[in-house]
Amino acid sequence: MLDFLKRQSRHLFPGYFAMVMATGALSLSFWYLSFGKAAEFLIYLNVFIYIILLSLNAARIVFNTDEFLGDLASHAKGPGFFTLIAGTEVLGTQLVVINDLVVWGFLFWAVAFLLWIILMYTFFTLIIVKQVKPVIDESVNGGWLLVVVSTQSIAVLGTLISPGMGAFGEVILFISLCHFLLGCMLYINIISFIFYRLMFIKVETSSLTPPYWINMGALAITTLAGSVLIMYGTGFTTEIAVFLKGFTLFFWVLGTWWIPLLITLGIWRHVVNRHPLTYTPDMWGMAFPVAMYTVGTINLSQVLGLDFLMIIPYVTVFAATGVWLAVMAGMAVHHARRRVYYKNRMPGGIDVRNHEHIS
Repeated sequence: MLDFLKRQSRHLFPGYFAMVMATGALSLSFWYLSFGKAAEFLIYLNVFIYIILLSLNAARIVFNTDEFLGDLASHAKGPGFFTLIAGTEVLGTQLVVINDLVVWGFLFWAVAFLLWIILMYTFFTLIIVKQVKPVIDESVNGGWLLVVVSTQSIAVLGTLISPGMGAFGEVILFISLCHFLLGCMLYINIISFIFYRLMFIKVETSSLTPPYWINMGALAITTLAGSVLIMYGTGFTTEIAVFLKGFTLFFWVLGTWWIPLLITLGIWRHVVNRHPLTYTPDMWGMAFPVAMYTVGTINLSQVLGLDFLMIIPYVTVFAATGVWLAVMAGMAVHHARRRVYYKNRMPGGIDVRNHEHIS
């Protein structure tokens, strides 16, 4: 069993908790649009996924420490670890919104907040003091915006649980507001480098990976964070409600702007240049933004009183469901093929089918 965990966790994709994020966002989409049964089913599925991924990551830390630390200090892979924070917060948000489990929501928020502090400063310190650094076109992509997503996810869940936390609720609400503002600042800084790379450095089809959808996903969860702050905020937050409304709408507009461009780039990559559309773990970075855009738009429509915006979620929820199902199916087929491949191998790396050595 230990050998199995060591083997399975050695090259575990750091951003796999994006599956939890995508499943949770889709569940919340269903709930807000009154598809209650589907939303509740996805809670149980998400808890199962979360436990499996948590176990594999714990095994990786214990049995494959060098690989874990190497990925953490990587410009390309390091941001993926922030999906652990965002996935924890999104699952906690499911429990609060759908099941009204505020205590559990607080536990998830507190754990993720502690992880955010540790990971945020560990990652940035390792990146800053690194002696050899890659050029911008080899390191910066949409995955870096997971830093923003994780920060805004703390703002979302913190705001939702604050009314049930008594006197401590005001402190949590203040922390949530600070994270919302910090997330906005981080997005503006990081997207500048991403935009520069897309506009002024040659883009290959192989480099235009699914995490670029997080360009929009980070804005979607920022919209949700701002909306719940307006909706559930009290005291000092009500005094800046006008500012929050304008700022939240600004980020929603920017997120909406990204969608047609990302679709066009996807067509250019897979249709015009015929880049193969095969499953990779980072595809969950595309499933999450579409579902979170649905959730963010619903909440924005409510806080601004713009009922006509609800036309959008009733369309995007089908897109979100289709993307989630497609990625889930791709993952199932991928792992089924891997299992068949390894079953056809003999000890020593000999392929039973053709008796050739496999390196």
